[in-house]
Amino acid sequence: MLQSWWNLALLATESQHVVCLRLIKLGSGGFEAQEEACLMVSEKVEAGIQTGLAVMMGGSPDRIVSTYRSRVQANVARLSKA
Repeated sequence: MLQSWWNLALLATESQHVVCLRLIKLGSGGFEAQEEACLMVSEKVEAGIQTGLAVMMGGSPDRIVSTYRSRVQANVARLSKA
């Protein structure tokens, strides 16, 4: 039980890091900011669909949080390169 809460807390923290990095990128403007905005929206739609499917197929909350965390961590890595 404690591990579930810990993973959820880490997801919240890591997500805020992505928000910060994206705001910096969007604030710079230009073509890269426009690409990031489109990518952000498409990621949200895809994640929502996949989460809905996982829930309908009986996926556990821990598994769903783990999936989100891996995506968030990939975004941190990608956005931190710039």
